[in-house]
Formats: sequence, structure tokens, C-alpha cells
Amino acid sequence: MFTIFGIPSVVLFGQVTLGLINGAFYALLSLGLAVIFGLLNVVNFAHGAIFMTGAFVSWMLLHYLGIGYWGALVLAPLIVACFGALLERFMIRHVYKLDHAYGLLLTFGLALLIEGAFRQGYGISGQPYPSPAEFQGGLNLGFMLLPVYRGWVLLASIIVCLTTWFVIEKTRFGSYLRAATENPQLVQAFGINVPLMVTLTFAFGAGLAGLAGVMAAPIYQVSPHMGANLIIVVFAVVVIGGMGSIMGAVLSGFLLGLIEGMTKVIYPEASNIVIFVVMAIVLLVKPNGLFGRTA
Repeated sequence: MFTIFGIPSVVLFGQVTLGLINGAFYALLSLGLAVIFGLLNVVNFAHGAIFMTGAFVSWMLLHYLGIGYWGALVLAPLIVACFGALLERFMIRHVYKLDHAYGLLLTFGLALLIEGAFRQGYGISGQPYPSPAEFQGGLNLGFMLLPVYRGWVLLASIIVCLTTWFVIEKTRFGSYLRAATENPQLVQAFGINVPLMVTLTFAFGAGLAGLAGVMAAPIYQVSPHMGANLIIVVFAVVVIGGMGSIMGAVLSGFLLGLIEGMTKVIYPEASNIVIFVVMAIVLLVKPNGLFGRTA
């Protein structure tokens, strides 16, 4: 074992890895938020509750239907996306033309309702969820032992984030989505069902949160409060990256997870506030965020 700046390599790289894992969840959650805000202009405060719903759906699929991790990885995001589509169709759609505060208050109320429902049904204690047998154990990298499942989460998150960015920014379907939200009347004139596109956009953002919930379930205990514990940090990540910036959300998520992990090694007392310190500095220097568009 060697040291770097007086810090044992096992401790340093262990915290860096943990930071990147946290960053993977920050990136996935902030990606869904950025998609919804960037395309629909809605501040979705229920995103953390939707993330928690994804974790609970995977737990229920296992305990009630015997469907394991790999089945839940497909089914849970689809179920959560359908739930998100219903929320958008019957509730959130009515605040698009109102001030942002109305959307924030509505989604905050929805978050309380969703969390309260799961708390009433399952209590506040966490429910364990096993990782798949294929990802049990760890890999000896020489300087540290990397849990296989955490490595999978990191790799899968990168693939999902890059794929989402490519679909929205570089494909015809993504251009339809962006056009439908920027100039709906013109797009409607070309025969495109704009309300359906908007619903699918919100459902996609919710599905991303649900996917993050499934991947988080084996790492964190499945609890009604797991989304509330992350959503404030994720909002900070989105603000730092630039509201509505897809790539900004992804890069900022991983970067801030890394910064948080390093802070736990160098000055542990500041690890809980370092992201908000970074947010304050970024807003002072570049109010639109690191990758945000200038108004």
C-alpha cells in the first residue's frame, strides 16, 4: 500500500470510487430533471419521490411476484414511466402556462403524497434488496477492492446518460421533442401530436428516475425517505450544470460526486455542504450554470 499526499491509497481510491458511485446517481437523477425542465420548463420537485417509487416497485416485483433484479431493471422504469405519464396528463399539464412557482408547489405536494403513501404502507424502516448473484463479491484492483455491483452501476449510468444525451441532441426524434416544446403550434401544423410528445417526455424523465431507483435498491435500503435525502443535492447539481442542460447535468453529477468523495478524505466535516458551496460559487461567477445557455 502506498500513500498520496500522506493519504493511504486504499482510503483515497475507495472514497473516489464511492464518490463516483454517488455521482452516478446524481447524474441519472439530474438527467431526468434536466430533461423535464429543459423540454417542458417544469421544476419537478416530485422527482425524488419518483426515484423512490422505482426502488419500491423493484422491491415489490421481487417480494410479491418473484421477479428479480434483471426483470425489475426493465419493468420498474416502464411502470414508473406510465405513472409519470398519468401525473403529467391529469395534473402537471395544467401548470405549463403558469408561473414556475405553481409547478414547484404542485410537484412538492405530489412528492409528499407519494412518500406518505409508501410510509403508511411500509413504515419508515428500510427494506433490504439483494444485488444480483452475477455481481456478488469484488474485484481486487491492487490498490483497492472494488465491489462488482458498484462497478456495474457506474458503467451502466455512463451508458444511459450518454445514450439519453445522444437521443435528445443528435437524433430526429430528439429534434421533434425540442421543437414540440419550443414552438408547439408550428409542430402541430406538421401533423405531430404535441400533447403526446409532451407526455412521453415527462414519462421518459420519470422512467430515468425509476431506473436510478432500481439500481440504487441493492446499495441503499429501500425506504420512503430515500428520495427526499437526494433531491436537494440533485437540484444543486442541476443548477450547477445549468438548468435544462442535458450534458451539464451528466458532467456535473459525476464531477460533484467526485468532489464530495475527495472531501470526505481531506476534510470529512465539510462533505455534507461542499456541493452547496460549489453551487454558491458557480452562481456568483456564472449564474446560468457551467453549461447553461445565456438568456
